Amino acid sequence: MRLLAMNALIHSAARRRAVVGAALVAAAIVLPGCTSRQMEGSASSYLIVDAMNASRGDVDDYSGVLESDVIGPTGVVADVAKIDLRLGMKDPGTTTNPATPTSTNFITVTRYHVKYVRSDGRNTPGVDVPHEFDGGATVTVRDSASISTLVITLVRAQAKLEAPLLALRNQGGQVILTTIAEVTLYGTDQAGRDVAVQAKINVTFADYGS
Repeated sequence: MRLLAMNALIHSAARRRAVVGAALVAAAIVLPGCTSRQMEGSASSYLIVDAMNASRGDVDDYSGVLESDVIGPTGVVADVAKIDLRLGMKDPGTTTNPATPTSTNFITVTRYHVKYVRSDGRNTPGVDVPHEFDGGATVTVRDSASISTLVITLVRAQAKLEAPLLALRNQGGQVILTTIAEVTLYGTDQAGRDVAVQAKINVTFADYGS
């Protein structure tokens, strides 16, 4: 009898564990998880990067990758990027009653940070890659239906006069430095709550004009 009672207790405990496990799985499915950088912070809205395209400073030819000329036909010039932005709401509402941004939800971008990295892990600024830098720019992103475009400096002119880009001069494009430019945009909503988003683009440096 004691053996039967013990078996009954074991089966009962196993059933309880199964029920608890199923409940935890169901909770994990139902409860949403917000892990992306856009969803961080206390702001009720966030930035969406639709696209980032760049162009050499002495031409107007934007592309999803940048071939940066360390010294072009007109000399040393900065390279620029265009970033297309939209607004997203952390609480999107429902399909029948979607959330509509108000002026408080509008996000104004006021500055950005550019950092260059290499896939081989050699990332010492001024030795392996150009120095990272901060820049100022202003655009207000108002809704998800229309695009707001921000134009920034992606490669500073002075970076082409410093190591490691200076060493690429007069190489006829035979020596190339390939990097990824990480651009982080910073701003606030109209209630002063911080917002940030990151975009990336491939940047290949060489003396293409020689």
